[in-house]
Formats: sequence, C-alpha cells, structure tokens
Amino acid sequence: MFTPSDQRALGAVAVQFFVNGAIFASFIPRLPEIRDRVDISVAEVGLLLSIAGISGLVGSAVVGPAVSRFGTRQVMLAAGTLTALSLPVIGIARSPLVLLVGLIALQTFDVLMDVAMNMQGSWLSARRHTPVMTRLHGLWSLGTVIGGVSASRIAAAGISISVHLACAAAILLMALGLASRGLLRVDEHPASDASGPMDGGSAAKRRFSPVLAAFLLVGFFSIALESTAIDWAAFRLTDDFAATTGVAALGYVAVAAGMTGGRFSGDFIAARLGGNRLLSMSIVLTGVGLAAATLSPGQNFTLVGYAIAGLGVANLSPILYDTAAQHPGRPGVGLGALTGGLRTANLTVPLLVGTLAATRLSVGSAIAIVTLPSVIGFLAMSAVISRLRVGAPGS
Repeated sequence: MFTPSDQRALGAVAVQFFVNGAIFASFIPRLPEIRDRVDISVAEVGLLLSIAGISGLVGSAVVGPAVSRFGTRQVMLAAGTLTALSLPVIGIARSPLVLLVGLIALQTFDVLMDVAMNMQGSWLSARRHTPVMTRLHGLWSLGTVIGGVSASRIAAAGISISVHLACAAAILLMALGLASRGLLRVDEHPASDASGPMDGGSAAKRRFSPVLAAFLLVGFFSIALESTAIDWAAFRLTDDFAATTGVAALGYVAVAAGMTGGRFSGDFIAARLGGNRLLSMSIVLTGVGLAAATLSPGQNFTLVGYAIAGLGVANLSPILYDTAAQHPGRPGVGLGALTGGLRTANLTVPLLVGTLAATRLSVGSAIAIVTLPSVIGFLAMSAVISRLRVGAPGS
C-alpha cells in the first residue's frame, strides 16, 4: 500500500534525481571553455576525465558497505552535498591539477548519491500500482535540460565559469536541504536468493556470480553510449563546426531534451509494449541518433541526431537500475556491480575518444569509432538483460 509518507518520500527522491542531473549539466556544456582556460588539449581533457573515473570505481567498491553501515538516507544526503560542493572547485580551476581534484570529488561522491537515490526510488516504485523509475530518471534528465539551457544562456551572457558554478552549487544545496526530511529513514532488505545458510564457498560464488558480471558488462556498454552523446556534444560543435560557446552548449541540451522526453514517456510505453521491446527500440534509436550526430556534415543535422540519440539512451539506465536495485542479497550489491561497469566506462571511454580526437580524425569520427562497438556490445547483452527482467513490471 502506498501511504502519504511514501508519497512524501517519492517527492523527496524526485528532488534528488533532479538536483543530480543539474549538477552535471552545470559544467559539462562549458567544458570547452574550461579546457581553454586551463590551457590543455582535447586529448588531455579525455585523460583527466578518465583519471577522475578511477575515483568512481572506488566509490562503486565502497557503496555497498556504506549503505549497509549508514543507510541510504545518510549516504544520499552526505554524498549529494559533497557532489554539489565539487562544482566551485571546477569553477575556480586554472590548472589541470585543480580541475582534476574537482572532477575526482564529483565522480567519487556521485556514485554514492546515485546508488542511494536509485535504491529508494526502486523501493517506492515497487509499492505503487504503476512504476515510476523511468519518470524519476526523467527528472534527472529534466535537471540536465534546465542546467544545460542555463549554462548556455549564462555562457552567452559572458558570466564567468567560477561565478556560475558557485551560484549553481548554492542553489542546488538549498534544494537538497529542503527535500531531505521526506526521504525514507528505514531501508528495505531484499531476501537472499539462497535457500539456506551460505558457507564460505557459496558466499564466494555470490560475490563473483554471473549475474553480477552481467550487471558490470551491461553497465559498461550503456554508459559508453550515454557518455559519448553527453560529454562530447559541445566539443563536436566547437571543434568540428567552429560553433560559438552558446551554440555548442545546445548540443548537450539536445541530448538532454531527448532523454527527458523519452524518460517521461518510458513507463507508459513499457506498459503497452513491454520492457524488453522498449529496450530494443531504445538501442536502435541510440545507434541511429549517434550515427547522425557524429557523421553528419551539418551543424543542424548534428543537433537533430543528438536529440534522437538522447531519446534512445533515455530508457537504458532506468531499466538497468531498477533491475539491479531488486537484486537479492546485501543492499547495494547489484547496483554496486552495475555502477562498477558504468565507472569503468567513465574511466576508459573519455581517454579513448580524446586520444582519437587529437589525431587527424574529427571529434565526430572519434565518437563514432567508440559508438559502434558499444551498440554491438549492448545488443549482445540484450538476452542477458531480458533474463534479468523476468518478472519485472512491464516485461
């Protein structure tokens, strides 16, 4: 039964999703500016993002124990606060070292916030007659749209990055504080899938189970697709088409807008067509959109392609997060494996794209080279995802 307190908790979790999206959208559209101010190349941007990705792996490794020790509410609030506070550090960066410190803080604490808010969201979604996980991720995307549009307008107005990110952090921290009271204070504990007590050998098998390995691989391919669309859209427009800063930020906005539309409609499409069919449609749209965005010779067609790619990637993460959150055993283990794959992609994909873009290849060609294997890899894992989705709403 979905109680009034559950409704308040859902609203509070929704704010967490929105704020988390807005945090990233505040600085990613202005990365080309940050690159120029720090005076590094596009390849070095990829290297810094990849180094920061190592801290995301550390966060994935500790999130399970942290949730077990402190609970999702405390982890979410502490991690959300520290994630927002990383923005001013990025904003004042005038050297690669300071920028790296800000990126490391962002990646580390984002993992903890990410897992905690998805766990509470999944529990609350399961209590409702209709699921809401896709719409919660839609609020994350809405946060990226608003943050991205704001970044575009602020950049066009000539406001400095340091002032922009300091003000963004203050506003987002206020939103987190106002929503904190409504969050669930008692965590749910999924039943173990073991039929009896586990000895050391069976415990080891659970730690290295094929299911957790599947979460890792699926997470890797999904975020590789998403990050190639989001992180490099502005560089695609500035470096390949010589777009202005304000126009370049619209590449990010196009992806985010497509993701928002896809996520707010995802629950309804899954109810009519099934989750597996939605997943298949999503990966096709992602591949088509990224191909258009990265290989198109025109700026306008590139923006359309990014919007289509955003529509495609929109429902990949919500389906995976919900499945991982329901994994039996210690809370956070399934999501820890999934985010391990996500963070591994965050570690390797930026370095690969940046290195390729630093050659004679265009940024678009570099992204395309990374995208095709990721689409194929995700398709190869679709059968595994389908098995994981058995019994899930809309499957």
